[in-house]
Amino acid sequence: MLNATVVIFGAFDRHNFGDMLFAHVEQRLFAERLPEAKPVFAGLAARDLRRYGGHAVAALGTLAGRLRDAPVTLVHAGGELLTCDAWEAAVMLDEPGDAQATIARYGSRAEERSAYARSVLHSDALAPYVVGRETWLQASSIRFNAVGGVSLDAREAALRNEVLGKLRSADDLSVRDAHTQATLRAAGIEARLVPDPVTMIAELFDSRIASRARHGPVADVRRTCPRGYLAVQFSADFGDDATLDRLARELDALAASTGLGIVLFRAGAAPWHDDIDAYEGLAARMHHRALVFRSLDIWDICALIATSAGYAGSSLHGRIVAMAYGLPRLNMLHPDEAARTGKQAAYARTWDDANAPGAVSIDELEAAMRDALSADRDALIQRAFELARLYRADAARRAFD
Repeated sequence: MLNATVVIFGAFDRHNFGDMLFAHVEQRLFAERLPEAKPVFAGLAARDLRRYGGHAVAALGTLAGRLRDAPVTLVHAGGELLTCDAWEAAVMLDEPGDAQATIARYGSRAEERSAYARSVLHSDALAPYVVGRETWLQASSIRFNAVGGVSLDAREAALRNEVLGKLRSADDLSVRDAHTQATLRAAGIEARLVPDPVTMIAELFDSRIASRARHGPVADVRRTCPRGYLAVQFSADFGDDATLDRLARELDALAASTGLGIVLFRAGAAPWHDDIDAYEGLAARMHHRALVFRSLDIWDICALIATSAGYAGSSLHGRIVAMAYGLPRLNMLHPDEAARTGKQAAYARTWDDANAPGAVSIDELEAAMRDALSADRDALIQRAFELARLYRADAARRAFD
């Protein structure tokens, strides 16, 4: 019997596909295990993202004040939380139309960036999505679920030490990739290795996703692309002219070699995520017609991926939804990322088949996607079942006092 208020905390206070899905996965699993629990959803800022299929989210600081004398179980729902610094968090919580002005005003001066972040977040934390008992001294337990921190060992010492200190005081800790696990082990912290929560999306929400595929914008895409389509996504940093030219060349070649349509979708509309203008620019460069999918509802996005012939993009959670449906998938790297291990490559190396394309350069996109499309579909579906089983087993073992 749970005797504490459950607070599910994460970066689902902004429009980011994967983070918004975490809240739904945790909510459903809590309902299965502890139907009497009524979780509260919290981020760094109060936001209502229900119009995009998300949650009404409370500000953690406000919630901590309101529940100051109550026992609380705080659950970090997942994601690359360990390396999101205060400046990044503050800008991503800005309105998209205001973010560029904020970056131009404060971005080149470290002290002003820090002051701006403190004013927005009402916190001095360097890694504000990593919360310990400094926020809730009386917390019954503080838990980290399938979190990531691939670049933690390369971050500045002050942020790294803050994160490690909070993790050492956690009551439960799991991470989603072997790279993060090794980084923490080198610092003397043991963490279980479990797949990302979105691994569960097909098992828990298939009927909801299938319904979205039969109606609305996804149904329109399926009628327009009767021979099938690839779901393609990329973040705003791919939006320069030279990169878009390279992407257009590879996607044109892919459309010609496979006969599949190309559908471009955004996996996040918060600042530093995906830019609709870049998608329009790519579509204008292509000789083959590319559809720009405009819905930002996370269930439409799930349905778009689930009914595709495969996924290619920079979003890790685009890949993970494709994995959950046993579909061909790959991530593509921005040219500046080719020399370092990112969360996409780290996750693929940990959980995907060794022969499956992981994270590839733009210039390898056409060949790598054709290779992915040739994979044994039964093996992909079996892998999806295995990962869901692993996640569910870990969820079942988590004890709540």
